[in-house]
Amino acid sequence: MDDKPAGLGAASLDVKGQQVSLPIMKGTLGPDVVDIRKLYGEADVFTFDPGFTSTASCESAITFIDGDKGVLLHRGYPIDQLAEKSNFLEVCYLLLNGELPTAGEFAKFDKHITYHTMLHEQFDRFFGGFRRDAHPMAIMVGAVGALSAFYHDSTDIHDPEQREISAHRLIAKMPTIAARAFKYSLGQPFVHPRNELGYAENFLRMCFAVPAEDYVSNPVLTRAMDRIFTLHADHEQNASTSTVRLAGSSGANPFACIAAGIACLWGPSHGGANEEALNMLKEIGTPERIPEFIAGVKDRKYRLMGFGHRVYKNYDPRAKVMQQSAKEVLAEVGDPNDPLLQVAQELERIALHDEFFVERKLYPNVDFYSGITLSAMGFPPEMFTVLFALARTVGWIAQWKEMISDPSQKIGRPRQLYTGPAQRDFVPLEQRG
Repeated sequence: MDDKPAGLGAASLDVKGQQVSLPIMKGTLGPDVVDIRKLYGEADVFTFDPGFTSTASCESAITFIDGDKGVLLHRGYPIDQLAEKSNFLEVCYLLLNGELPTAGEFAKFDKHITYHTMLHEQFDRFFGGFRRDAHPMAIMVGAVGALSAFYHDSTDIHDPEQREISAHRLIAKMPTIAARAFKYSLGQPFVHPRNELGYAENFLRMCFAVPAEDYVSNPVLTRAMDRIFTLHADHEQNASTSTVRLAGSSGANPFACIAAGIACLWGPSHGGANEEALNMLKEIGTPERIPEFIAGVKDRKYRLMGFGHRVYKNYDPRAKVMQQSAKEVLAEVGDPNDPLLQVAQELERIALHDEFFVERKLYPNVDFYSGITLSAMGFPPEMFTVLFALARTVGWIAQWKEMISDPSQKIGRPRQLYTGPAQRDFVPLEQRG
């Protein structure tokens, strides 16, 4: 990193009577940070922080979140402005390069991505190795990891040009792989990308076109898909991003790192939350059942999915944009009086005014509306996390590239608080009572 955080003096820590001075660092935004890198060497102690909730694992200039205020910035730009006024590929350029592109820069970037969307012809045979009922996320983990076997000319992480090529390849080929995972699960033939189509439109066509009938583009659905990609492009040091950085810290190739991120995202507490939120709304069924459900949540009989967030203690800024997309999509392809949307809106209204939820800061998050939107667009729940992975790839790549360029980066090696047996001598089998 070129611009190091400014120093703010030091914090003093008393460890068994020994005074240890720890530098305090200040970033552009957010809380100050106590630098504990020398704590073990000077005082022979570690810090204990399960889940790393109070630990900064890296320095980054990509994304900033203020959970208390409901703020999400990409390179300083608010997410709602990017979702409304920009497009996904422009946001990709911003995350990768630090600034919004000029018209010429964007045209060049768009061309690079467009002409990398094809997969090696032999790669299509790879899908046939999976069972016909394989989960699309299982296919994604295997397929993305296998990219390094087909594109080994861009796996040298020490070559800036190869890093750039691999970044473009991953962003470009992820929609093709995701669409193939979807088609394979349906038993339908693969649809190749078309260079004259935009990123989101191309993906939708690869998912829904069939040999007997081509896909007719719908600008409302295309815009909604692009917006969904934008809203999920990056989210600071979440579990999957931290996994990508940890894998990358060992020197692993970018395809392997992104496959590791996809595997982490597969967890229901991370990428699968929108599917759980949709299932909850279906279980409630009608607005009339909401009071009963709310009472059950308070009595801990039911879980309120799609509300609250590990980081946000305010309204998730992405949820506001997602709510509007849900309304637009349902108005275009479904019933604007769809019971699921009615349940979602009424549940949101009650939760935002009920003291039980307000006191616990359980505000709607992006998953609350994204499941409804994706379902209306024709995607089954098992594809929700695949779409998340597709969108988050650019964030993972930007974070990986930033990590590779950081001279202070070391291989990840968390410490532990050991609570097992102390050293003891081995006892032969015949002597054990």
